[in-house]
Order: sequence, then structure tokens, then C-alpha cells
Amino acid sequence: MEREASGTLKRHLPSLSFVAVVAVLVAVCTAAFIYFGVYNIAADEPHTPAVYSVLERLRDRSIEAHARDITPPADLASAQRVSVGAGLYGEMCSGCHLGPGVEKSEMSQGLYPKAPELARAQDLTPAQQFWIIKHGVKLSAMPAWGKTHPDPLIWDMVAFVRKLPGMTPEQYKALVASAPADHDEMMKDMPGMK
Repeated sequence: MEREASGTLKRHLPSLSFVAVVAVLVAVCTAAFIYFGVYNIAADEPHTPAVYSVLERLRDRSIEAHARDITPPADLASAQRVSVGAGLYGEMCSGCHLGPGVEKSEMSQGLYPKAPELARAQDLTPAQQFWIIKHGVKLSAMPAWGKTHPDPLIWDMVAFVRKLPGMTPEQYKALVASAPADHDEMMKDMPGMK
């Protein structure tokens, strides 16, 4: 009975040579697709819905997986962190992510995918926001700020970003203006920034 089942299964499976030929054809077609630049990667032409969906899911799952074991500091919501984060955000982030009352910039209008406007509600956890700011996101123009900024300053940015939704333009301007030090002053003693 087992031999009969095994024989029936073998008759329904493709031969090894057929699988090898299909694999070679797929490899050749993939190489040709890449070599001839068939897919348009221009930032002014959106991805096809299928490609965008796959990339979006890949990004979201990667962020969830890599941020899983990150624990936010207990003082994340402190006024000091939010204030320092406001100064950093105003200098480093507002050109792409805007802010309450901030007009779209040339850079923000030319990005694809568009940078999320962080003044709108986000469904990311503090750990996910920290991971994104620290490591950046490939092919999105989001830099890896962790290469030049230590974790405490990144947590300060997270603290501010979490306060952005619902903030009025006046509150935003006042908070950025009252930040304790400008970016250059904060960064002067950081490694590699002399």
C-alpha cells in the first residue's frame, strides 16, 4: 500500500529535470528584468499597488520584529525630554515630516514614499518609533540618526513625536522655540561631531 501511495505521489510531482529547467528560466527572466531596468524606480512614479503592498507589509513587520525587545525609558513623557526633542525635531525632522502649521517644503513634496506627517495620529509604539529614528528605513529617505545621535537624544525625539498629534501650530512653534539648546550645541561633544 505504501509503495502504491508513493508511486501515485511521484506520478503527480514534476520531475527533477523539469524543476531545474523552471528554476533556470526564472533566474534568467529575473536577471533580464533587473538588467534591462524594466521596473521604473523613479520617485515621481508610484509603485504598482502590488509592489507597494508588499513593501509596506515588509517594512511594518520588520519594524515590529526589530523593536520587540526595546524598552522605553520611564521618563519618556517628561517635559525635559519633550523640550529637547522639540529642538531636534525642528532642526532635523520638520523639513520632511512637517508639523502643525508648517507648510510643505520642496523636499517633503518630492519624497516617495511620502514621509508621514507626524502631527497626525500614529499607531506606532514608542519602541517602534525609537527603532525607526535610530536605524532609519531603506529606500524611504529616512536616515539612521543612530549613527550620529546617542540613544538618549533619540528617546527625546520620540518623546516629542508622541506629543505632536493634537498640538496646535502655536503650541508647536512655542515648544520648538523654547528648546534648551540648538542642535549644534547639543551635538558639539558627541563622538565624530568635532
